[in-house]
Amino acid sequence: MAKNKELAASRKEARKRKKIKRLLNFDYTLLLLIIFILAFGLVMLYSTSAYAASLKKGDSIYYLRKQLQAALLGFGGMFFSTKIDYRRWSPFVVPFYLVSVALCFFVNFFGVTINESSRWFAIGPVMFQPSELAKVSVILLIAQIVDRSPKTLKSFSKILLVGALISPIFGVIVVNNLSTAVIILGIAFVMLFISYPKWKEFILAAVGVFAVGVISINMASYRATRIDAWLHPENHMEDKGYQTLQGLYAIGSGGLFGKGLGGSMQKYIVPEAQNDMIFSIICEELGVFGVVCIILLYILLLYRLLFIANHAKDMFGSYICIGIMAHIAIQVILNIAVVTNTIPNTGVTLPLISYGGTSVAILLTELGLALSVSKNMEFEGDDDV
Repeated sequence: MAKNKELAASRKEARKRKKIKRLLNFDYTLLLLIIFILAFGLVMLYSTSAYAASLKKGDSIYYLRKQLQAALLGFGGMFFSTKIDYRRWSPFVVPFYLVSVALCFFVNFFGVTINESSRWFAIGPVMFQPSELAKVSVILLIAQIVDRSPKTLKSFSKILLVGALISPIFGVIVVNNLSTAVIILGIAFVMLFISYPKWKEFILAAVGVFAVGVISINMASYRATRIDAWLHPENHMEDKGYQTLQGLYAIGSGGLFGKGLGGSMQKYIVPEAQNDMIFSIICEELGVFGVVCIILLYILLLYRLLFIANHAKDMFGSYICIGIMAHIAIQVILNIAVVTNTIPNTGVTLPLISYGGTSVAILLTELGLALSVSKNMEFEGDDDV
């Protein structure tokens, strides 16, 4: 009896130590960065969209309220995904991926069409983009493959096999959402390259992907139009060229410290400024100083994700964080490149800042997975419990 009591007490003490360790390991810095960037995004969203919301919706806080509702939903998802051990999601990864493929396929036929693209499902007053779920499903799928078969990914032929597993979701999305398809491809590229860091093979693969991109552009006339609008925006003032030029005017007029919060004039002119072009209004109102600050915040966010990935307990957790890091980095780079007319205009949101309910809610839930991984981090010299 005495031995049983001692054993029970020892187990209770071990559980207590483990709980304390998780509380200490939890990455509060990452959580604070998420909250700060999101709060900054809400302020900039109101500044950017108040006039347009009053004009179109008769309510100056319409877009802010919608974004805040999505953020609250996202924090609920973050709490849920943080609370549950990330390893418990492993059995659901493949079904989740298959459901994502199905949703992305059926949205082409039964989705709500906006701006000549069918990318949304409507459930009553709520609309969501299944392509946002696709990003998470690809991250989880590759993370699980690397975790379960790390040795099999030591040859490029196996890497191509994993690429083949990703191709169905890429194929159904690229039909009417090239930008999201590029992001998914970029996420897969980064995750697989880290598992098999051989430059030569991946450069050849990138050339092949570029060729596919050229073909996909030629398949849709509106994509070819976007290329021409990128090269000659002044010839497309009635559409994408107008948006691009007005965005560049906003960037150029911001100067070093900007015109001050709410002082933008271009937000009255740039079409849908609260969406993909919000970065140009940030440049105008906060100037180079403000832009550098927000880019530094993103860099810190990516650093914390990398830190968690380096200290994750297993490969599954590590590659989840790598995938999330790639997701955010690619979207930030693409959004800034579009706004500065470095690449053709395409619909890529600025993470946690641009208006977009599905994007914000799912990204916050996705970041909750990284916070769940952080609770199980291991450091050199840690005692086993």
